[in-house]
Amino acid sequence: MSPFNPGDLAVENVRTLAPYVPGKPIEELERELGISGVIKLASNENPFGPSPNALAAMHATLSDAWLYPDGSGHQLKHKLAAKLGVDVAQITLGNGSNDLLVLLAEAFLEPGLEAVYSRYAFAVYPNAVQATGATGVVVDALPEDSPMPLGHDLAAMQRAITDRTRVVFVANPNNPTGTYVEAHELHAFIKQVPSHAIIALDEAYFEYAGGLDIQNGIRWLDEFPNLVVLRTFSKAYGLAGLRVGYSVSHPSVADMLNRVRQAFNVSSVALAGATAALDDDAHVSASVKVAVTERVRVAEALRALDTPVLPSAGNFLMMKTGPQTRARFDALLRAGIIVRPLGNYQLPEHLRVTLGTVEQNDRFLAAWRTILIA
Repeated sequence: MSPFNPGDLAVENVRTLAPYVPGKPIEELERELGISGVIKLASNENPFGPSPNALAAMHATLSDAWLYPDGSGHQLKHKLAAKLGVDVAQITLGNGSNDLLVLLAEAFLEPGLEAVYSRYAFAVYPNAVQATGATGVVVDALPEDSPMPLGHDLAAMQRAITDRTRVVFVANPNNPTGTYVEAHELHAFIKQVPSHAIIALDEAYFEYAGGLDIQNGIRWLDEFPNLVVLRTFSKAYGLAGLRVGYSVSHPSVADMLNRVRQAFNVSSVALAGATAALDDDAHVSASVKVAVTERVRVAEALRALDTPVLPSAGNFLMMKTGPQTRARFDALLRAGIIVRPLGNYQLPEHLRVTLGTVEQNDRFLAAWRTILIA
């Protein structure tokens, strides 16, 4: 075969991208190890799944699968607007909030411009920035001995903003660390960001605040026209497999995002499921309550086992697991439990564990206890 590799024809900023690494699927692990009953606590999914309302709506939509979806997302956008108290023109729908992060980069970045984000923030930020040819400015996180270890250092992020900055990514709560910035601190930071920069406020885990001082960024949109709030149906609404998210912004920003958005980027099934899910607050509240309660219980249990755990405002915990992290991760796999290694985040001595059902969390803790004394 010819040594010619046509992939080399891609532009350099794409050829040098580090692909996003998803969590290991259940089916793959069961096939690899010849086991069954595997539980996945790796991707921050909602173990209780979608609302029955959403399931019924999705099923009813299947008979129309031969039709293209509503490219405007009319019904979902109007229901979101009413629920959030915003104008329909402020909403952009995405194939998950991941899609919207990419759309922001495509709309506002190009070679010569910069985007600012924290070192241990969501891996999609640097990938989306690099794909545009813009420069990613990585700001060191808070030190491990701070009250919010490895969290966003807002003062350092402020200092990193220059005339070339066009996007500032802030995840609050943050993934993969779970750390958070209190609302008053974040508000003060956003107030100092110059008007030539878009603030992309990623609220994928917004619903899991559980009494912590986490912002509702949508309430700040009138004050900050350059603020874009991104949310998702993948977490608290249990619709990760459907890929549907949304942003709320100034109408002029939404207009720009819709210019680069693919015409049918959200499927008919996803639109139906998300729209119906908005009518079942009880389902969301019940699943969130379990996650918030378990967040405290599991963290206390891990600390009792001398496993350091970072503060978290999400539906997951990041724990420091030391030089034996890879071996301990593999041991969990052999026990039928998938968690998330964080080497691709330059955190080789940490694991992230999603908070599952009480029974799943008990199984994880029992396995972890056994691994530590082995």
